[in-house]
Amino acid sequence: MGTIDFGLAGKTAVVTGASRGIGRGLAVRLADAGAHVAVAARDAAALGEMVAEIEGNGGVAFPVQIDVADVASIRQGFDAVRDHFGSVDVLVNNAGLGANHAAEDVTEADWDEMMAVNLRGLFFCCQAAGRIMLAQGAGRIVNMSSQAGVVGIRDHAVYSASKGGVNLLTKVLALEWSARGVTVNAVAPTFIYTPGTAERLDQPDYLRGVLERIPIGRVGTIDDVAAAVLYLASPAGGMVTGHVLLVDGGWTAQ
Repeated sequence: MGTIDFGLAGKTAVVTGASRGIGRGLAVRLADAGAHVAVAARDAAALGEMVAEIEGNGGVAFPVQIDVADVASIRQGFDAVRDHFGSVDVLVNNAGLGANHAAEDVTEADWDEMMAVNLRGLFFCCQAAGRIMLAQGAGRIVNMSSQAGVVGIRDHAVYSASKGGVNLLTKVLALEWSARGVTVNAVAPTFIYTPGTAERLDQPDYLRGVLERIPIGRVGTIDDVAAAVLYLASPAGGMVTGHVLLVDGGWTAQ
């Protein structure tokens, strides 16, 4: 038997929402696995810092400014990555918004803003990358979903609807593209400790309520998410497509 290949040496990976939090960590771990990483976000200054960090660790990185709420920006960004690296082999669709709204308080603006990024923007990133990958005959797309797209969570009507849409979109794209060499999957985390979630998770009462729902007894780390993404992006994950991989410590098992 041969070895199982979890490496990404020489592959080009695009990470959206790469300037902070989970996206930043995913970009670093993809570079550690050997990928040439295009770090994408709206904030050009933060992308410069990301490139410096990855290159300082011996990796290869390229900044690309993409606003996922703007389809023209998406298409221009993916063309720029292809022109720079010669291919787009992996897409990690990480850019997204999160917010808590009681359902009766949701406004049209709340709905439209979140859907524009979490679902509409994600789809058009899939499309832009998918067109390049289909022409190549190979590619990996990993969409960032959430446990809130699988089970209901109070005050998350809009967010859950967007992530439920991501899950079914993932399955449809897998059906359409897998036979042509492009796998499409999603990773659905539970609460992940990041600088953005620390304000809530550092509150003992809030954390206690979260941990009551997680059988494994802790919140997730960025590396917990990165491990799942790396598997699905690597040759080792080649038989997996149309799947939503829950990284939830057992939250949805009950």
